[in-house]
Amino acid sequence: MRKPGQRRLAEGGAKRMPDYWRRAARDLRAAFKGLCGYTAMWLSTPGTVDHFISRDEDPSLAYEWANFRYAAAWINSSKSALRSDHVLDPFEVGDGWFEVILPSCQMVLTDRCPPELRDRAQTMLKRLKLGHGEEIVSVRQEWYRMYCEGELSLEGLARWAPLIARAVRKQREQATAEPAASDGAPRSAQEEASSA
Repeated sequence: MRKPGQRRLAEGGAKRMPDYWRRAARDLRAAFKGLCGYTAMWLSTPGTVDHFISRDEDPSLAYEWANFRYAAAWINSSKSALRSDHVLDPFEVGDGWFEVILPSCQMVLTDRCPPELRDRAQTMLKRLKLGHGEEIVSVRQEWYRMYCEGELSLEGLARWAPLIARAVRKQREQATAEPAASDGAPRSAQEEASSA
């Protein structure tokens, strides 16, 4: 893929580039374990080769493996108008920067995201509709429903929709901590007032 692509670019083919990158789709899917780099969920239909730095932004990277991200087709389409400095690279996102809220299945930015990257992270949530977009929320809700109804174990959920599994674990931890906190723990002013 790279050699014929580079040859085409050298011949002045930056305007009409053959889609040789499609040859990398199967290997890219395997490298991402079938998970979309942006939604962090398994794609039931084959995803696309996303150029993190778009072909318009830098044609010289059109055939470079290091510039490829595995993505749902609708994400790839939504992202095509954005420059790379407006969104976060999936490889750049740190642990816990985003979290899914249950039961709404909306995704939000957390305090773990560094301040200098928050604008780009918010752009991803809004422009790619990763936060509250109806399509992505409905997919998350389906994964969550399968877990809640016993069709999928927590381990399975962690494999196919890791951010939802993390939200379930957090929910469990909070549920376990709440009774312990109420046993002999100081009560809030509101709780004191309501019991008086």
